Amino acid sequence: MHAKDVLVDAYDRIQEEVHAVVEGLSADELNARLDDEANSITWLVWHLTRVQDDHIADASGLKQLWLTQDWADRFGLSLPRRDTGYGHTSSKVGKVRVDSGELLLGYHDAVHEQTLGFLRDLDDDELDRVVDESWSPPVTLGVRLVSVLSDDLQHVGQAAFVRGILRAR
Repeated sequence: MHAKDVLVDAYDRIQEEVHAVVEGLSADELNARLDDEANSITWLVWHLTRVQDDHIADASGLKQLWLTQDWADRFGLSLPRRDTGYGHTSSKVGKVRVDSGELLLGYHDAVHEQTLGFLRDLDDDELDRVVDESWSPPVTLGVRLVSVLSDDLQHVGQAAFVRGILRAR
């Protein structure tokens, strides 16, 4: 098994969990916040997808689908177009809302397909390529891919937790 096969499997698991969290929920449930400071399922899934879109596009030399496939316009958020949700205040979290889970899943699935396309063509030697020199030590492609994977799994787990609480009410 090659490293890319492990990465493809891991990113497939993110997509599976995103679908498990979003499917069957109403817009009210997706946008619900457990308290004024909490993240909604919508925000968590949007953010994890934006991070994957932004970071994988940057590391691979591809374009962000958020911008090139008009997802920013489809979501119609009153946020800067390149916003990924990093460092969002409670007020900004509240601006990330959807009318249905289809929009969230459509964007996530498009980003997932772009990510898989990149991963399937990846050579193991490329994982050592430096993709970000603003950190010490500089970040390699392998580290970036695992970082996105970790961040996405944490956020989809948080979304699953919120779903469980909402459904138990």
